[in-house]
Amino acid sequence: MLRIKRFIFNPIGVNTYVISDERGSSALIDCGCWTETEWNQLTQYLTQNNLQVTHLINTHLHLDHVFGNQFALRDMRLKPSASPFDFPLYKSLRSQVAMFFGEQVASNLSYSFTDSLGDSLSDGDIIKIGEEELSVIWTPGHSPGGLCFYNSSSKILISGDTLFQMSIGRTDLVGGDYSTLIDSIKTKLFILPPDTVVYPGHGDTTTIDYEMNYNPYVGL
Repeated sequence: MLRIKRFIFNPIGVNTYVISDERGSSALIDCGCWTETEWNQLTQYLTQNNLQVTHLINTHLHLDHVFGNQFALRDMRLKPSASPFDFPLYKSLRSQVAMFFGEQVASNLSYSFTDSLGDSLSDGDIIKIGEEELSVIWTPGHSPGGLCFYNSSSKILISGDTLFQMSIGRTDLVGGDYSTLIDSIKTKLFILPPDTVVYPGHGDTTTIDYEMNYNPYVGL
């Protein structure tokens, strides 16, 4: 069984997840640490629970989900695995920051870590976390390379900004498309077991069954 710990980081309030198996192998998903203080909070949890991080994974490469990648690269020598369709977003992180926070903030940050990308992830890939596995599900729409990660034994889904509790990811950013996102959710996520617990990129957990019945954007 997988254990999941959620942290809420940075001014945009992204959910960063530490996923670990029973032997302590773990992965960081959407490492959004904005400051050293937030990074220290995360690493303290890793140390206290004797967790060994083997993977740095991104559901997509929008700014709020990648800020902490710089710390993971610096301290753990980990590079982010993500969809290659989102790699251009990573390379344009400065423009993303300027759009959300203004040019003054953008000019004061370092972006050197965006030169370091890890493995490309595609639909159907399997990520091994110790004895457990995450299946990669490509769900474009919020971004071209949006990914979700599913573990069948624990029936959990890390949905990034594809699916939220009673909502969906925005589609007005570069590369977003509403009809594509709805199709991704209905054809890729709503085929999972109804009792699958959904861990989104923002907000609280939900289930596939609940969203199928009550989500006003994608209810069947």
